[in-house]
Amino acid sequence: MSKIRIRSALVSVFHKNGLDDILHLMAKLDINLYSTGGTHQFIQSLGLEVVSVEELTGFASILDGRVKTLHPKVFGGILARRDEGHLAQLEAQEIPEIDLVIVDLYPFEKTVQSTTNEAEIIEKIDVGGISLVRAAAKNYKDVLIVPSQSDYAFLYQLLLSKEGYSELEDRQYLASRAFQVSSHYDTQIFNYFNREEKIKSFAESAPLDRTLRYGENPHQSAAFYGQLDTLLVQLQGKELSFNNLVDVDAAVWLMKDMDDFGTSVAILKHTNVCGIASRATLLQAWEGALAGDPVSAFGGVIIANKTVDQATALAIDQLFYEVLIAPDFDLDALKILQKKKNRIVLKLKHYPDEKWTYKNLLQGVIRQERDNILTTTEHLKLVTTDQASEQQLTDLIYANRIVKHLKSNAITLVKNKQLIGMGCGQTSRVDALHQAIHKARQFGFEGQLPGASLASEAFFPFADCVEIAHQEGIQAVIQPGGSVKDQDSITYCLQHNMVMYLTGIRHFKH
Repeated sequence: MSKIRIRSALVSVFHKNGLDDILHLMAKLDINLYSTGGTHQFIQSLGLEVVSVEELTGFASILDGRVKTLHPKVFGGILARRDEGHLAQLEAQEIPEIDLVIVDLYPFEKTVQSTTNEAEIIEKIDVGGISLVRAAAKNYKDVLIVPSQSDYAFLYQLLLSKEGYSELEDRQYLASRAFQVSSHYDTQIFNYFNREEKIKSFAESAPLDRTLRYGENPHQSAAFYGQLDTLLVQLQGKELSFNNLVDVDAAVWLMKDMDDFGTSVAILKHTNVCGIASRATLLQAWEGALAGDPVSAFGGVIIANKTVDQATALAIDQLFYEVLIAPDFDLDALKILQKKKNRIVLKLKHYPDEKWTYKNLLQGVIRQERDNILTTTEHLKLVTTDQASEQQLTDLIYANRIVKHLKSNAITLVKNKQLIGMGCGQTSRVDALHQAIHKARQFGFEGQLPGASLASEAFFPFADCVEIAHQEGIQAVIQPGGSVKDQDSITYCLQHNMVMYLTGIRHFKH
């Protein structure tokens, strides 16, 4: 049967956010609810009628909740085909049909990322939930399965638009999602137990999200593995490409590090920031970011950390860009931005939070902890007599946060929380500094160089960089230190009344 009326549902979830509207809608549609433990209490707190699984099975939850739903009266109602033979068996055993199963599994993956406590990790291996997911997905011709919190919105729209019915295509789609979720979940558990063995490619352990048009170039095939919709909502524009995704990733990690400087806008090109500024209003931040390098900004990726308003949207709309990212958009702003259909507009739900980065090379995989250290004044060691002013100190931290996100060798020049020049991806630090100075002059910031602050992502092996900086009037420098010739640069700064701080933290980026 293609179209099936949903008369009963089993709800057993870890994450309950976003579930209340669904439950109220289900009540209006006269869908009988069965539930377990904390979910049962949550449904009762909404003032809705619900039957506990214990009441259904006549068997109490045991072993600290490890065994709740594992019972024939639950799985019989899910796995029974809606044919004469199976339905007769259900009737004989007084087992109700269950037409909808809503599950959200214990957060095993996040638990592994947040703790090394093995007992806590093991308890987050879901047994009953994953069994419910697989059983309902197996019987998709008769049962609708919702396997994850990320599918709540789909279910709500389905119930609302189809008034409590489901079509075969809906059930088949969610069954495929169920096995995608269960495959990823099982792989994460395998990786935990297999952690002493060779680390597998991330693509082997993450669900296939989408096949991309092509990779970095048209002759390269590509795909994205993961769950992009948990982080971003695409409001408008063409399909995200490989290069878009790489740049968006760079943009959101950069803005995460800059978020505590207030209202900010950044522009990136090929993962490197070419303009960024923090100001009192978003429009002013946009103008400051664009001024840093209006040439490179063409066709770039823009990210803001505040809601985009109408005035800012009008200004941004004057530039050709690939992607615009923000936490939200005013309705009037969206109307402006959506006039150009191909430009991608993304709503960022929250910043990413990942512990590891992966890279394929030499027929293998290397893994490292993400460079999540944020330099603050607590990291700074003053090595000169003169100290930075309050504004210089802010600019030094600002410059250091930016340079961390540029390809090595890298230099940033900052004045009043605005990037006025940068050099990156150079084979020498001197070349990176020359590039930064050239850009500052090219875009009208020559007069801003005196009093500007300079950051380097790695140490100065010689005093040449501080000498060049001094000749341009740059007065404050921040760098990690660690060279056997650190004293050469420090001595030059002392002799020329420059300020230098060491952080002790290198930020190489290859």
